[in-house]
Amino acid sequence: MRKLLPLIGSPSESHPGGRSAMTCRFRCGDACFHEVPNTSTNEYVGDVIAGALSRRSVMRAAAVVTVATAAGTAVNVAGAQGAEAATAATSGHPRPSHSSVPRGLRFTAVEPNTADAVTIPGGYSQNVVIRWGEPIVKGAPAFDPENQTAAAQAGQFGYNNDFLALLPLHGNQKILVANHEYTDEILMFRGYDAANPTREQVEIAWAAHGLSAVVVEGDRRTGKLTPVPRHPLNRRVTATTEFRITGPAAGSDLLKTSTDPTGRKAFGTLNNCAGGTTPWGTTLHGEENFNQYFANASSATDKRYGIGTGASERKWERFDKRFDVAQEPNEVHRFGYVVEFDPYDPSSTPRKHTALGRFKHEGATIRLTSDGRPVAYTGDDERFDYFYKFVSSKRMRHGDSRSVREHNLSLLDEGTLYVAKLTGDSPAIEIDGTGKLPADGEFDGSGTWIPLATATAKGAVSHVEGMSAEEVFVFTRLAGDKVGATKMDRPEDIEPNPKTGKVYVALTNNTNRGVGTNAKADEPNPRNANKHGHVLELTERWNRPESTSFAWLLFLVAGDPDDPATYFAGFPKDDVSQISCPDNVAFDPHGNLWISTDGAQLGSHDGLFGVATQGARRGELKQFLTVPKGAETCGPVIGERQVLVAVQHPGEITGATVEAPASTWPDGPGTYVRPAVVAVWRKDGCDIGS
Repeated sequence: MRKLLPLIGSPSESHPGGRSAMTCRFRCGDACFHEVPNTSTNEYVGDVIAGALSRRSVMRAAAVVTVATAAGTAVNVAGAQGAEAATAATSGHPRPSHSSVPRGLRFTAVEPNTADAVTIPGGYSQNVVIRWGEPIVKGAPAFDPENQTAAAQAGQFGYNNDFLALLPLHGNQKILVANHEYTDEILMFRGYDAANPTREQVEIAWAAHGLSAVVVEGDRRTGKLTPVPRHPLNRRVTATTEFRITGPAAGSDLLKTSTDPTGRKAFGTLNNCAGGTTPWGTTLHGEENFNQYFANASSATDKRYGIGTGASERKWERFDKRFDVAQEPNEVHRFGYVVEFDPYDPSSTPRKHTALGRFKHEGATIRLTSDGRPVAYTGDDERFDYFYKFVSSKRMRHGDSRSVREHNLSLLDEGTLYVAKLTGDSPAIEIDGTGKLPADGEFDGSGTWIPLATATAKGAVSHVEGMSAEEVFVFTRLAGDKVGATKMDRPEDIEPNPKTGKVYVALTNNTNRGVGTNAKADEPNPRNANKHGHVLELTERWNRPESTSFAWLLFLVAGDPDDPATYFAGFPKDDVSQISCPDNVAFDPHGNLWISTDGAQLGSHDGLFGVATQGARRGELKQFLTVPKGAETCGPVIGERQVLVAVQHPGEITGATVEAPASTWPDGPGTYVRPAVVAVWRKDGCDIGS
């Protein structure tokens, strides 16, 4: 039996999305309490399909043709097996009870809990790999939170680690790359006065944002990882690091400022959330809630990105005019992109790729076409916003020469940017907003990728009436509005399954769905006041990532399994873990999907979950770990021998301060609560979940 916990907190302590009010304040600038930015009149999917005939038979026929045409490939054979399992689940046939648990998921699920610790399955061990403030760059001092300086922080591991990548190096060494999404000054500085921050505090916060690259050493007998201080590849990127702006908007008048009249050089990266790794050995990082750092905008300068008209939360505009939109209206146009970072070259300049569009990027993940062109998937983490893909026109080259690496660093500068429009295959009357399945037993349908603009070496072309190409790439949300993209429930991390090619989209929640004049429930977003979120599974036509059409279905509809509104790919719900607010997703070497949560509303702390995507146990969800009080589970890396998670904003509970902490993780009473990276492995040295 599942252990259920009472709901935590009161309305004054938490926000509609499930996070504490303190997290919303510092992470996204209270986005859920602002007006919904998307006021476009895009038709709801339910309106599009009202009275339409079901296209289920057409979609299933197309799936059969896809498998038959590509017979013999591992991707399509696996996809066919998954389709058969889904069909069996919804046709009333019971699952075979004797089926073995898939490799990678053979662990005892962790029960829901509220422990101020990282709780892991029996038979597993863990270690804190690296904490906020640990020195990584040569010359950086030891962490001293009572006497912190900006110069020290610029050489130390940053704050609030989110996305993680673990890249090969040599021997037992690897490169750990981490995003540092945002700062919580109340938990960083004793006696912090939010109305009057000091210059030193602001500059420390600038240095605590950005990215960290640090070489780590693996223990040969366990999954333990230990940082290698002062390694020549160790590096910090901060809110003041120089970046190169690339792609079709580089040099645009929309990106020129008084400090950069060329529009080709930016300083810093902010609010990096999720990300991805590339086949050519770099990492991608999504600039998400960048709007909250800027002040004094107007309706003319905001253009649907939620930039405040008054002072910012952190008051950075007092210390650098670039954060004052009234003085530097174009500076904000230089944030909201996908950043590419080369961890193997400490002298390289990170890039901001304008061809992938500007919005609140959760991250970016890559799948290659059969001829070697990268396709990047990315979501816009806002209520009622869209998800996108970029199809490059250039092929990846193999090798490690400088010319090859330079070519590959340009792959995301030329190609076409698309936005998704989804259509359900059930009559609108069957989508009543409660999460009740339609008569055909699934939330599913078809979709199209609508082209927004194409960038080439000779220039860029807009496909959106009334907008230039530069405007499409800088004001991408407006372009999505104009072409009628589907309003989604906060599309966050998007990841292609390396085994099957299917693409999984985490939709965290949207408590505004169906409220007032906001868009009502539709088949891809089937619950009004959706507080638990869902996961969408997308299959490109012919299983080719460059296709302009796709089939989709809801793989998971999150919440308490005892709630009839939940759905676990058709798997019986009597023995699955509860889950709320899916955020980051990743895959293990066996093709199982792993989901981390942000803002869970079922009484337990946030956690990490594994779920089979194929076979007889498709949809069986199991919780692998939970994180400490006030924390969010981020950046999972699922390897054969270890799991890595970023424990972000531990202790971030409304009312907590340095003097009165809500959590004492990771180092116990009398110490500062510190975001950190944790590694988990089996005690017996065997593979995870084997």
